[in-house]
Amino acid sequence: MTLLVAGGSRVDAGKTVFATGLLARTGAVGFKPRAGNDLWFDHDDYRHAIDRGRLFGTDARRLAAAAPGERDPEEINPVHRLWRPAPRGGSGILGREDRTFLLDRVGDRYVVNDTVALPDSATAALDPDDAVRISSLREFNRAMESLHLPAHESLAADIAAADLAVVESYADVARPLADVEPRAVAVVEPGVVSVYDGRRYEKACEVASGGQRTGRLEERVPDVTDLLDPVAETELPPLTAEERRDPSTVATAYEDAYELLLDAAFE
Repeated sequence: MTLLVAGGSRVDAGKTVFATGLLARTGAVGFKPRAGNDLWFDHDDYRHAIDRGRLFGTDARRLAAAAPGERDPEEINPVHRLWRPAPRGGSGILGREDRTFLLDRVGDRYVVNDTVALPDSATAALDPDDAVRISSLREFNRAMESLHLPAHESLAADIAAADLAVVESYADVARPLADVEPRAVAVVEPGVVSVYDGRRYEKACEVASGGQRTGRLEERVPDVTDLLDPVAETELPPLTAEERRDPSTVATAYEDAYELLLDAAFE
C-alpha cells in the first residue's frame, strides 16, 4: 500500500517533516523519487553530500534515516538535481530564467549541463568524466529516456513491492511518479493537512493534465485539489526546529492527522 505526501505550496510546505513522522508512526519505507537543491541557497546540504563524494539532499537523507533498516539516500531517491542561481537571467536548457541546471545524479550516473561550468568541488568529488554531457534540450530529453525513465520505473517497482510505502513529492508537484497509485494522499501546507482518497486524486490528476497520454508531465497540486474535496482536514501544530528533526516527536504531535490519513487509506 502506498501513501502519498504532496505539498500545497512550492517551498516550505512541511512535506518532509510530515513524511518522517508518518514513517515513525507506521514503520513504512520512505521514497523521494525526485529531489534537488541549490549550490547557493542550500550550500550546507550540498557540502554535506559532496564532501562524501556523493550528491543527495536533506529530504532524502531524513526519509532514509526515519524508516526502519538501513538505506542510503540514493536508494530511495534515484534522481537528484543540482541548480545554481542565474541572477543575470537567461532561460538556459530547461527554460528557467531564475536558476541554471548544473547536473543530475540518476542512480549512480551523472547528466552534466555542458553549457555551464561545474563548481570545482563537484568536479573533484564526483569525477564526472564518464557523465552524459548535454548542451541542448533535445539531448537532455534523450538522456531522460535512457536514464531517468528507467530509474523511475525501477523505483516504482520498489514502491509496489513494499508492504507500506510513503512517497514524498517535490515542490508543489501533485504526483512525482505517474505509475504509482496511492491509497490516500496528504496535501500538506503550513498549519494544515488535507486528506484525499487516492483513486479520486489520481483521476483529478488526469483531468488537470488533459488525460493520461496527452497532458503535461507534471500537474501542480492546486490545479488538482481545485477539482475535488478532501475527505478530511485538520490543523497541524507548529513545532520547533529541534522537534521537527525528531520523527517520533512529530509522530506524536501529528497523531490526529495520521489517523485521518490511515482511515482514508483503509476505507
